[in-house]
Amino acid sequence: VMGLTPLLSAYGLGWLSDRYHRKISICVSLLGFLLCRLGLLLKVLLDWPLEVMYGAAALNGLCGGFSAFWSGVMALGSLGSSEGRRSVRLIVIDLILGLSGFCGSMASGHLFKRIVGHAREGLVLAACSVSCATFGLFYSLLVLKVPEVVAKSNKALTTVDTPEEQSVVGYPPPLRKAKPPKAIIALLFVGAIVYDLAVVGTVDVMPLFMLRAPLSWNQVQVGYGMAAGYTIFITSFLGVLIFSRCFRDTTMIMIGMVSFGSGALLLAFVKKTYMFYIARGVMLFALIPITTIRSAMSKLIKGSSYGKVFVLLQLSLGLTGVATSVVYNEIYQLTMEKFVGTCFTLSSFLSFL
Repeated sequence: VMGLTPLLSAYGLGWLSDRYHRKISICVSLLGFLLCRLGLLLKVLLDWPLEVMYGAAALNGLCGGFSAFWSGVMALGSLGSSEGRRSVRLIVIDLILGLSGFCGSMASGHLFKRIVGHAREGLVLAACSVSCATFGLFYSLLVLKVPEVVAKSNKALTTVDTPEEQSVVGYPPPLRKAKPPKAIIALLFVGAIVYDLAVVGTVDVMPLFMLRAPLSWNQVQVGYGMAAGYTIFITSFLGVLIFSRCFRDTTMIMIGMVSFGSGALLLAFVKKTYMFYIARGVMLFALIPITTIRSAMSKLIKGSSYGKVFVLLQLSLGLTGVATSVVYNEIYQLTMEKFVGTCFTLSSFLSFL
């Protein structure tokens, strides 16, 4: 539900953001997220039927969901940076997201068990989630500033020369800036989708993998395991910071894909807790590809189209995620007794592909 409902609204929000105000897609999607978290809180607090959560998830998606939110954030980040430093700027934004996720994952297991043996177990965690969502919405409405380049008229945007002397993917710049190289943009889309297939499949199956043998972790250990995944945001940030000085965007993308593919292959043969953390450690640059693909695309299109293009990419990734979740969960159920690492092996193959 959360993956498909944004298809109805996210592109429209991206178009409105490009045309009227950059914060539209961010604030509307945050409002939907807040309402969804409130639905969770009321379900736990008043013991409402579980079906309420489907309505809350649909409401979140109809407000744009993560697709509209993150495409809006990436558009703001792209507009507020020069082409030469854009990859670093976008990975810094991803780093902040990752650090937040790390803190949340570390605390989630403890917060969930705060009211032990009580019928409202999880109430503290749900209340914290509502508080964070409320803060995010009001911060975006009242504090977040739009880069001044957005305030310029459309005429100014079309007349100012942007530095495109060096193409991000190593090819010469197009002769006509009005017509971006569609073939390169299409290939970047395909690369992002295939890689996302691998990543989403692994991330979706991982909690099930943690809970079952051979690991058989409890809630706190699962929280720590998920937190280990968020450290990838930090290592990927450091990777972009270093690699962007001497490598092209395409090279950085491939480094990230090889990093994730190798880690997924190791994950397939994990038997002990320490082996799990070694496999996650090998994935240290796994975040670089998608972020750098966004940066590469932003250098090939006009600033006035960022919202629409980024939301199309995010919707493509969201749709891919829905299909991947269904397929991977089926594969996991069919193979967990024979070879529990089948899904991770498949992800490794897709990543190298």
